[in-house]
This record gives sequence, structure tokens and C-alpha cells, in this order.
Amino acid sequence: MNVELALPLLGGLSPEQFLRRYWQKKPCVIRQAVPGVRPPVDRAELFALAARDDVESRLLVQTNGDWKLKHGPFTRRQIPPLQQARWTLLVQGLDLHVAAAHEMLSRFRFVPEARLDDLMISYASDGGGVGPHLDSYDVFLLQVSGKRRWRCGPMKDASLVPGKPVKLLANFQPTEDWVLEPGDMLYLPPRWGHDGIAVGDDCMTCSVGFRTPTPTETARDVLQRMIDALDANTDEPHYRDPAGSATATPGRIPEALQTFAAKAVIDALNDARSLACALGESLTEPKAIVWFEGGEALVEGQGACLDRRSRMMYDDHHVFINGESFRAAGRDAKLMRAFADERCLTARQVAALSEGARELLAEWAFDGWVQAG
Repeated sequence: MNVELALPLLGGLSPEQFLRRYWQKKPCVIRQAVPGVRPPVDRAELFALAARDDVESRLLVQTNGDWKLKHGPFTRRQIPPLQQARWTLLVQGLDLHVAAAHEMLSRFRFVPEARLDDLMISYASDGGGVGPHLDSYDVFLLQVSGKRRWRCGPMKDASLVPGKPVKLLANFQPTEDWVLEPGDMLYLPPRWGHDGIAVGDDCMTCSVGFRTPTPTETARDVLQRMIDALDANTDEPHYRDPAGSATATPGRIPEALQTFAAKAVIDALNDARSLACALGESLTEPKAIVWFEGGEALVEGQGACLDRRSRMMYDDHHVFINGESFRAAGRDAKLMRAFADERCLTARQVAALSEGARELLAEWAFDGWVQAG
């Protein structure tokens, strides 16, 4: 992607200009960001997805000032009647299940894949919404059907209304007010309070969210992977007591053993390759709700495309796909990096891979990670 190319999606700004001017700074409304937009699914298809075990869905209903939250899957009878006001159905990870949703999400790949999370769709009856809240991540809110009113504002007080099943801001004071129609889009930076309310029936909004892991979350996963990857060397020196180590306090841990342990941990953490490998595996690990069915063999003379559920990234030494890491160098590395960036390889590019890399590609195809393209 040319990040210096002006895009209608970003109101005529290039990705580089948009990120410099708005990203994580201030909201932006883009009228007709996607002219002629169509919902990636219709209402019946959305309700069918909400009935599946492998799809994450939530239903939020407001009744007499009270809020009720339920988690799917939902039968059609569990979803309120269309004419009932003030309810919302949320379906997470629509891009994992619907090609049109995946294509819509791909428009935002001017942000690194490591940060891009998923596309959620919200279907709301008149007056429906999830209440005033804030997110810890950037979000693009694209109106794909009907109208929605958005009120937004920076939050100095993030305290919540107690006793509610959803996180509602107790002191929401909006400073901006917009009504979005199909094709319009709102960008919001992290920690901006916002409240979206459907205006009329058949309101559908697609939400593009981004990953923002905390230091604790990152350290926990990366360190565990580094630990799992530690390979004991039979030639490693074992701990030895220093001379004159007789003690009158046998319950005390020897300082020499503390120093030995500290050095062992620091040495492991200072292994930059191991750290990079663990990070790449962590960032490409599919969500728990995602699984792959076995695929078909690639036929000679065909290209290859990543399955829409596959996550693929790379660094200077590795290629990562769906939580696994592989060393890559030379022409293979160049082609695999192109695969991660473009999500497809032409037949000529596949043929240019080494025999070992083509065998790896075949394994990925059998696992359902890659398909003929």
C-alpha cells in the first residue's frame, strides 16, 4: 500500500497525513468515506451468524431505564422483534466468517497487521445502542445501513455507573454531536467517551478495532513462550557452592545461588532472537474461538492466498503464521514477506520459492491456513 496516496476512505488524506494529523489525537468525521457502501451481511445472515457456536455475539436490551446483557449464541426467538425499540445485537470478528467483511477490514491495513484486530458489526433498532462508554483502543465506526447519532467528548472522569452489566460512563459530557448516514465514518482515538444511538430502524454500524495490549499481558504471553522454547544444553555448567560455604543458618538461601539464578534469568531475557520469536508467535496466535478445517493441496501452476482467519507477520529473521515461527532468509524471506503484506502470492512467486518453502506452503494448505488463489 502506498501510504502517501490520498484515499476517499480518509477524506482525501493519505494514510501518512491522517495518522500524523488525527491518529490517537482527536476525532474525525469523514463524510462518504465509502460511497455506495453495502452491509457485509444482511439482517437474516447476521442473525444466522449470531446463532453459531463459533461466532462471538452479544445482545443488549434497554427496558424502562434498565440494561440487560446476554451472550450468544442466540436462536431467532431470543432476538427481540424488529419493531421493539432500544436493543442492539453485536457480532464480533465478522471478518473471520464473511469475505465481504474481511475485504472491508483490509482497507485499514495502512496500520500494521500487529495492531489490527477485527471488524465488529452492530445491528440496532430505533434508539438502540450500548450506552456512553470509552475504549482503550482506536476505532473507526463506519455506518453501513440506516442512521446513527454519535455524541463524543474527552473524558476527565472515567468513573462508571455502578451495578450495570455494561460499562456506562457516570459523568459523560459530550462536546461533539454528529449523525452518520450510510458511507459516513467516524474515527475516535483511545479514551474518548462516545455514545451511539440508532436513529430509526435497520441501523448497522461496522466497527474496526485495534489491538492495544498492556505491558502485563505482553510480558505474560511472551515470557511463557520464551520459557517453553528454552532448550537445556547438556554441557551447561551446574551450580557449584563457593569455597567456605558451610553455614550455621541452613534455612537461608545462599547469596551465590541467588546470583546464579538472577544471571540465568537475565541471560535468557537477553536472547534477542528468542524474544523476537516469542513476540511474533504471540501476535499471530489466533483467538480461542478460531479454528481451521483441513484444506486441499495446492496444484502446481496456481497461486496461493491466506485464509481470512490466518494471521501472518514477519521480522528481520522470521516469518510468523498462526502462532508458529519459521526462519527465513534470501529469496524465500522476500517472497514470504510479500505474502504477509499482500496476503496472496502469484503462481510465478510460488514457483520461485525453494523446494523447502513450497513444502511448507503445502503444509499450510493442508492445515487450512492457505488456499489456492
